[in-house]
Amino acid sequence: MAKRLEVTMLTESLKANIVSLLREEARSLDRSPFIDLRLGISQGKGASAENMVLRGAGDDYGMSAGVRVIAESSGIHAPGYDGRPVGAEEFERLLEILKSMVKSAHERALANAREKAESRRLFPELTENLWDMNLSWPNWPKNPVTVPAEYAYDPTTFPLEKIKALVADTAASFKRFGRNFNYSFVGASTGVSREFYANSFGVSIEQNFAMSQAMVFAAAGDVQVYDVLGHQRGPEIFYEGIAEPYISFRPLLDFAGGVAEDVKALKSAPVCPTTEKEVTVVTDPHYNTLLVHEIVGHPTELDRGLKMETAYAGRTWLLKDLDETMLGKEIGSPILNAYSDPMLPGYGHYRYDHEGTPARRVDHIVKGVFTGFMNSAQTSTIFGGEPNGHWKTTDPKLVPLIRMSNTVFGAGTDDPRQLIADVDSGYYLEGHAIPSISESRENFRISARKVWRIENGELTTLYRKGGMSADSRDYFMAIDGMGTDFLLYPIPNCGKGQPVQVKKLGNGGPTIRSRARITGGA
Repeated sequence: MAKRLEVTMLTESLKANIVSLLREEARSLDRSPFIDLRLGISQGKGASAENMVLRGAGDDYGMSAGVRVIAESSGIHAPGYDGRPVGAEEFERLLEILKSMVKSAHERALANAREKAESRRLFPELTENLWDMNLSWPNWPKNPVTVPAEYAYDPTTFPLEKIKALVADTAASFKRFGRNFNYSFVGASTGVSREFYANSFGVSIEQNFAMSQAMVFAAAGDVQVYDVLGHQRGPEIFYEGIAEPYISFRPLLDFAGGVAEDVKALKSAPVCPTTEKEVTVVTDPHYNTLLVHEIVGHPTELDRGLKMETAYAGRTWLLKDLDETMLGKEIGSPILNAYSDPMLPGYGHYRYDHEGTPARRVDHIVKGVFTGFMNSAQTSTIFGGEPNGHWKTTDPKLVPLIRMSNTVFGAGTDDPRQLIADVDSGYYLEGHAIPSISESRENFRISARKVWRIENGELTTLYRKGGMSADSRDYFMAIDGMGTDFLLYPIPNCGKGQPVQVKKLGNGGPTIRSRARITGGA
């Protein structure tokens, strides 16, 4: 029988040996003040169906490691990285592999430092951005930490046959809607991952995560609807749904039925018109999940502001350079608040980031005033402030990036029903679909699953293929209503970096009322 990796293989003795290895290497390597390591091991299983027929299923595992060394040469400190997957056949010599990775990362750090120093000497006026890299040391835990995963049914022992049967039954349920669909897809997966962080100061942090997700997609004519059910829990959520503070989903069978019902309703709806001028718009929490992701989340990731990482996600209008930022300036209505909080539940929850920094809430907008960015121990030394726990990677073998946790619009005090009832003429946008955002996020166009006409406080005509567009600051400034109905939703596929890292995140907020142009036909 072929060897297989199991999450239980990351034992206490192995973790202690890794910490000892890092300490010994830091003492022995020349001019190496700091080493840290990320190690991850995961097990997962899932199944998928297309057009009401089961197409595939699998049970898999994976492991990878990443090492960073910060070393000094010619008065300059610089980082070096090494990362790689680890196969089941290699596991028995894991410590040997990690030691070779430390050596490789150290050599790269020294070369990086030498090149920076030489470039500064040759081109002093062109290389001011080549800084001496030191970290703002996080408030690491003094003792080893282990954070358990949360689940009712253990994903590692849950039978794959049950996942296959659930997916097949859910896919077959589309038959009750008749021949209304050109295409349908149902997929569900569940798994557990163990993330281990250690460094040469003796820090040891293990975090365990259960993750279960289902996606449903259906298309009829020019109508396409997809939605995702997911949480850091076991496969019980597929059968029982989710009913927690801020997170609510129906069981998968009912959830898929909701997608099918929406396709059926939208197929006979007229195409959304485009308004020439701004109109009153009310947006529900599901729509605002994508809105806050694109026009608050990405622009407040500090590596984007510092132009250290702009591939795929672009830059930000909130920071032109270190001397010209929007910090302390009014960018929205006095009732607008937005923040990132890893301690909220859902996809964006964690206790420590991938530098071992304790997770904490970061306020981005407070009463309409821009107040701060998500950062890392590295970027906080450049821009100022303390590390706030948002340096994350999708896989240990990749270099971490500054990523959202649960980035949200804060709840308000308004009855969400009254936000609609008080509108004489306007539009209500329900559910998010496709974003189209400017490179620095200063304006946006985001389509909705459904657009409703509001007339005299009532929802009247339902439209398909519509959304809204606005200047980000103008939209924020025009907000005059924030609901009490705060909800979190999963974003399963946030892409950033090069090579691209696709990460699961949490976003959300309440119902919001503002002004924007309605855009039809997309």
